[in-house]
Amino acid sequence: MTIQQLEYIIAVDDFRHFGKAAVSCRITQPTLTMMVQKLEDELGVKIFNRNSRPIEPTEIGKVIINQARNSIFSFSRIREMAFNEMNILGGDFRLGIIPTVATCIVPYLLKSVNESDPGFNIVMEETPTTYIIENLLYDRLDGGLAATPLDNPLFEEIPIYYEKFYAYVSPKYHLYREQEIDFKVVNPHDIWLLEHIHCMRGQVLSLCEEVKDNPLRHSVKYDSGNIYTLMNIVDCNGGLTVIPEMVAMELPEEQQEHLRRIKNDKKVREISLVVNKDFVRRKMADKIVELVRRSVPKSLQNPDLKQFAIGVEYEMPQVS
Repeated sequence: MTIQQLEYIIAVDDFRHFGKAAVSCRITQPTLTMMVQKLEDELGVKIFNRNSRPIEPTEIGKVIINQARNSIFSFSRIREMAFNEMNILGGDFRLGIIPTVATCIVPYLLKSVNESDPGFNIVMEETPTTYIIENLLYDRLDGGLAATPLDNPLFEEIPIYYEKFYAYVSPKYHLYREQEIDFKVVNPHDIWLLEHIHCMRGQVLSLCEEVKDNPLRHSVKYDSGNIYTLMNIVDCNGGLTVIPEMVAMELPEEQQEHLRRIKNDKKVREISLVVNKDFVRRKMADKIVELVRRSVPKSLQNPDLKQFAIGVEYEMPQVS
């Protein structure tokens, strides 16, 4: 039994497909199949049911794969502890970024990385909060840029910046002439929101409590994962949506005219680097935080705003 064989069965479980697992492990499918078969022969059990589509682990296979994940996790921590002790910043930092942050941060973050050469590779992927949490738990990510607080004892949150929310209003909307939007008088049917998998949807709903118990939109249901799509919908169809401050700052002048403050609201969105509690390569995490802070306006980095941060609603993945 080898570490590689454990990595291979984890990959097959992740993709439920030998071909895709082989690609992710950067080996040929026959080699991966052979190595998994050798492990099954050594243990005397079948780890996968190859007759099912997609491939599924057997009952004993589930137990073995879960233990393999724990073993790989412990193995990687030993290596990371050694690197951290020697002040080595080499290797990869796998960073998940929620879409509503990636839109604004990634271009500037790439610029900061290219200018400073942090000494390690940053592998970024855009993914919702729930998947960031799942991938952190399964050690597929080293960290995530996400809205916080998550109030989860499994993770450590390093706050980076805070941003207000703004209403983006159509000129066709009857409240367009108002300098501030009072959500107490907004019809819930007039609000366009992100789809359910995005944590910002819950934060927006907390800004306008009346919306929670009311159906949204008219006879049309449209779940969007893109803030810019929502703004285009507002421009064409009327109504309003809510956007974070970083997005508002990036808008061209003609669209900034459609921005309105939200009346009597001090709530902000806190964006943090989220890592596992036992993440040991602290110097690497600190460097990521430094690079992100360089990519964010100083006006958004006021720690006093933490008291106004909105909690995040998310679905905790089931981890066996």
